[in-house]
Amino acid sequence: MWQALYQELGPHGLQIVTVALDTGGVEAVRSWIEAAQPQHPSLIDQAHVVDELFGITNVPSGIWIDEQGTIVRPPETAYPARPNYQEREIPPDASAREIAEIGEVKKLRTEAEKYVFALRDWVAHGATSRFVLTSEEVRRRSRPRSREEARAAAHFELGQHLHRLCHPEHAIRHFREAYHRHPDNWTYKRQAWELLGPDQNPLEVYGGDWLSDVRKIGAENYYPPLEME
Repeated sequence: MWQALYQELGPHGLQIVTVALDTGGVEAVRSWIEAAQPQHPSLIDQAHVVDELFGITNVPSGIWIDEQGTIVRPPETAYPARPNYQEREIPPDASAREIAEIGEVKKLRTEAEKYVFALRDWVAHGATSRFVLTSEEVRRRSRPRSREEARAAAHFELGQHLHRLCHPEHAIRHFREAYHRHPDNWTYKRQAWELLGPDQNPLEVYGGDWLSDVRKIGAENYYPPLEME
């Protein structure tokens, strides 16, 4: 979907850079990038530096940066089109859990049309686009971390480091701290779940998984509404 948008808007000055946030690195991400066959830069952030620096807590998130290197829209939900998974039919042999997960996914708020409309307007009008934010508004939306969120970030980094050193049992302890200190950070949760072994259940290890955590907050709150006005 990003490749299609790049083909449309690239000739008019838009440069798209996609970044995969995955401690698993190349082996975890290669198949997705090769399937997309991007003609734009497609990077792998194995250390989660991008979400650390910009405050990304869920994916996909988009950040607008102008020609001068200034952020004119901080991280927000960024879907270039309605995702195919929201149109997924329930297979006849689906388990009860699969049925429940598909049902929750269909409730997610993605707002692709609103996002792409704003992006096209920015490409057409540049700094005069009504969707370009003032520096004051960018700062307002880029709120500083709380003490607990800062501690969560430190635990998440330690967890990644220990995982790379092949100490998964110690990594889990720090991922669990990050998970509970910053429960709204789905990037932490998703990465912790994905690094578990095949016989490990996220519910047992972390006290939650995607389905149970989404149900707690309501699928409609998984992505915050876009502030485009």
